[in-house]
Formats: sequence, C-alpha cells, structure tokens
Amino acid sequence: MHEMSLCESILDILKERAAEDNFTRVRRVAVAIGPLSCVEPEALKFGFDVTMKGTLAEGAVLEISRPPAEALCLACSKIVPVSQRFDTCPECGSEALQVTSGEELKIRELEVV
Repeated sequence: MHEMSLCESILDILKERAAEDNFTRVRRVAVAIGPLSCVEPEALKFGFDVTMKGTLAEGAVLEISRPPAEALCLACSKIVPVSQRFDTCPECGSEALQVTSGEELKIRELEVV
C-alpha cells in the first residue's frame, strides 16, 4: 500500500510548512487526487489517520477532491476528458493523447492553528 508512504510525505510537508509559517496544529488538509494517479482515496484516508497520530496533524480532517482527467489530442488539438491512460479522442478517434491533468496528488489547502 503505497498510500502510507504518500501520507508520510504529506506529514513531512506539514512539518516543513509549520517550521516556515510558525503554526503548531493542523486541523484540515485538502488534497486533490487525480483519477489517473493510482491512489486509492479510502486507503489514503486510512493511512492519513494512522500516520498523523502523535503529530501536529493528529485528528486533522483529510478532504479529498477528484479533479477530472483530461488530455490534449495531438491530432485535433482539443482538450478532451479521459477515464484511463489509453483512451481514444472522443472528437476524432485518435490514440495520440497526451494527459494534461488527472495524475496529480496535490495539497490544495491547509487549515492550521
């Protein structure tokens, strides 16, 4: 379950930000997980709760948003929605798609004290 290591990375980022911005508690962490990121939201929530115990983020709420996955069609130059990496363009049928969003795992917002 690689979500645990992702949660450890999130904790490292929270510690760095706490040192830089002088806060001591994290109440809420909002993240965006793209549908092509291979991250399971439920596993991330479980890992988050376990990893944050005894830290500045113990008891923090993890909010997960799922932005849509999109790709640029290299044949017709349109940005199109995709549901998997090897979709075809719904506009022209080309397989020449370059994913532009949907692979991310980003911290979008923190609520701190």
